[in-house]
Formats: sequence, C-alpha cells, structure tokens
Amino acid sequence: MRLILIAAAGLAATLGTAHAQSPVERGRYLVDTVMTCQNCHTPKGPTGDIAGKALSGGLKFDEPPFTVTAPNITQDSETGIGKWTDAELKSFMTTGVRPNGVPVVPLMPTGYYKILTPGDLDAIVAYLRTVGPIKNEVAAPVYRAPMQQEVFPGAEKPMSPADLNDKVKRGFYLATIAHCMECHTPMDKGRHLYDTRLGTGGQKFPGPWGESTARNITSHKTAGIGGWTDAEIKRAITHGVRRDGAALKPPMGYGYYAKMTDTDLDAVVAWLRTVPPLE
Repeated sequence: MRLILIAAAGLAATLGTAHAQSPVERGRYLVDTVMTCQNCHTPKGPTGDIAGKALSGGLKFDEPPFTVTAPNITQDSETGIGKWTDAELKSFMTTGVRPNGVPVVPLMPTGYYKILTPGDLDAIVAYLRTVGPIKNEVAAPVYRAPMQQEVFPGAEKPMSPADLNDKVKRGFYLATIAHCMECHTPMDKGRHLYDTRLGTGGQKFPGPWGESTARNITSHKTAGIGGWTDAEIKRAITHGVRRDGAALKPPMGYGYYAKMTDTDLDAVVAWLRTVPPLE
C-alpha cells in the first residue's frame, strides 16, 4: 500500500508540474525571459525599456546588407501583427518569411526557432495574442542583398518534448531558442563559423554602452568559461558580472535572463560544459 501511495504522489506531482503554467504563462516566460524578444522589439530610453511600449517596435540595425528596425509585434491591426493568423505567426517564427512572402533579416533568429516544440510554439502565439495593441509604425526594411535563413546546427526540426527531461538536451534547447551562439560565434562573409569556431566570441557590438565584444563561452579552461564555477556562470548570465567581478556590457539581456528558473539555468550551464574547448 505504501508503494502505491508513493507512486500516486509522484504522479500527482508530475501532473501538477505539467499544469503549473498555462499556455499564456509559458509563452510569456519564453518571450519575455528566455528568448529576450523585448531586447530588440521594445523601444529603449536612457534607462532601458520604455514603460508601456513593450514589443511595439524597437532597435534599428544599419548594416551593409540591410537597414531594418525591429517591428511592432503587438496586436495592433495596422502597425503590428493583429491581422496575422496563428498559422502565419508560427510559419514566420520557423521559416523567417512574412505572410507577404518577404523574408526577414537573419538578425531575427528564426533559424534557431525551428527547434521549438509544437507546444512552445503554440504558447508563444497564445501569449502574443494577449499583448495589447500599441500603434507604432516603424520604417519598412531596406534590403541591399538577398536575405537567407541561417539554421543553427541541431535546430533543424522541433525537439521532442520528452527530450526536455534530459538536463543537457534541455540546456541545448534553451540556449538555442535564446540564440546565444548568434552573438558568441564569429562570422565570416555574413555566415557564422559554427563548424569551426562555435562559441569562441569576438563579434563587436556598438551601442550606448560604447562597444562590447562577445566573450568566449566554450569550455576552454582559460580562454573560455571552463574554469568558472556553475554559480559564476549563472551570475554572468543573469547579472552581467564576470568571474573577476567586473561588469559585462549589453546587448546581452541580463535583466531578462535574471527571471529564468533555477532549473533552466542549471540546464543551460550543463550544456555549456559540453561545448568543445576552443581558444
């Protein structure tokens, strides 16, 4: 009888965990925390995000191949995505092509989002439907070269929900939808060097903070974070503080990652430990 009760209690705990978040709550956690969508899509002021303008259009990117502004993804029907269907939103998230057939620039990491589980993709859409309409028209994109989706290795298809029970696989999933390697892997001729330089850093990011350089986050003991403790890595992710106590600069979304659960942070660290050590 005691074994039966223990088993029943375990089942109840599992079911309770599974239902702890509604689809909207799960979507909010992904959009506003792990995926740091507001880091680009929310307009910024001198002290950060402008209150009351969440996801209404944000940063401008002026690069040789394009000039674009992160678009309004609120439910405004004229300047946002209020007229998009659920199917169009999910297709865009995973293909990088808008309903009008125009591809998005690779800065929008849709090539990382192909790994999203069907449940998480549904949750993201469910949450975006709750984001109140804010009228804010941003400039149309200007393309000076063809746009092509760049798919992150291992993110070619949706991950099985069962794989999220594996700590390292869960960490890979989270780090992928957080598009960590988009910034932390160097580029050559417009393409990331995922095969040879994964996670070695080096990209430079100018901004109000001056200029920051993406760090080496491989498991290399000296050049990377292989010699850091788990706590030191988590502090860097969530508070922007290096192992030596020095402050790290944006654009990494420390404030968003600070809201990640301990379980998810532990999983990300577990996966980072598996990234090959490279200088």
